[in-house]
Amino acid sequence: MQKTRYAAAAVAAVAALTLSACGGGDSAESEGGESGGEMVRIGIKFDQPGLGYDEGGTYSGFDVDVATYVANELGFGEDQIEFVEAPSANRENLLSNNQVDMIFATYSITDTRKETVDFGGPYFVAGQDLLVPTDSDITGPEDLEGKNLCSVTGSTSAQKIKDQYPGVQLVEQPGYAECVTAMGGGQIDAVTTDDIILAGLAAQEANAGKFKVVGNTFSEENYGVGLPKGSTERCEEVNAAITKMIEDGAWEEAIMSNTEGADYEFNADLNPPTPAPCA
Repeated sequence: MQKTRYAAAAVAAVAALTLSACGGGDSAESEGGESGGEMVRIGIKFDQPGLGYDEGGTYSGFDVDVATYVANELGFGEDQIEFVEAPSANRENLLSNNQVDMIFATYSITDTRKETVDFGGPYFVAGQDLLVPTDSDITGPEDLEGKNLCSVTGSTSAQKIKDQYPGVQLVEQPGYAECVTAMGGGQIDAVTTDDIILAGLAAQEANAGKFKVVGNTFSEENYGVGLPKGSTERCEEVNAAITKMIEDGAWEEAIMSNTEGADYEFNADLNPPTPAPCA
């Protein structure tokens, strides 16, 4: 469920802004929608509980909360937000083909990706970790030699395993839900991605008591807001909105509410982050 308490506060703060002023000419918003006004199309994950999750057309998670807050700061009400599914392997194409205006989808900022897209943020710093069955003796990536490990096609997590742990049998799936299902069926030994994603998976009611997050991170992943190349003005607006969300306490509230019950604490040495200057 989108956090309307954030939306109401943000809309009030930007009531004087016009939509044309917010657009900045950097990206093209779509027209139409039930509100009859200008829409903003935001890419999110649909299959990541606690981050971006589609529950029959109702969207929930930390990424959704940050996206909603930022969109409100840019002058878009909740009825002017169109959420679009953005799988890891399709994010660059969605931006370059003008299918979305922004992406909030656990989108790690990398030099390679910055060649084709711009990034606002970061709005969170995660660390790659492992999700394993509760009775597993796996304590870190050094225990994965010869074991079956699942991650998502196109993710930085999958690429890191390929580059740094060649002895691991990597199984790639289109989404983490498929990875968890395979682990529940005994086909794989562990799932790897960012710690906050794993916490959301472990906290799902259907998974309660079955899996645990190892708690031994081996990377830093800076989650950015994906933008079309050349979106410098929009990037600056996004960064201002993220900074405001952090300063007014809504950022931490969103983290806590979306990881409740997962025995998860964000890394206070890395979070909250400071958005990087826009190119």
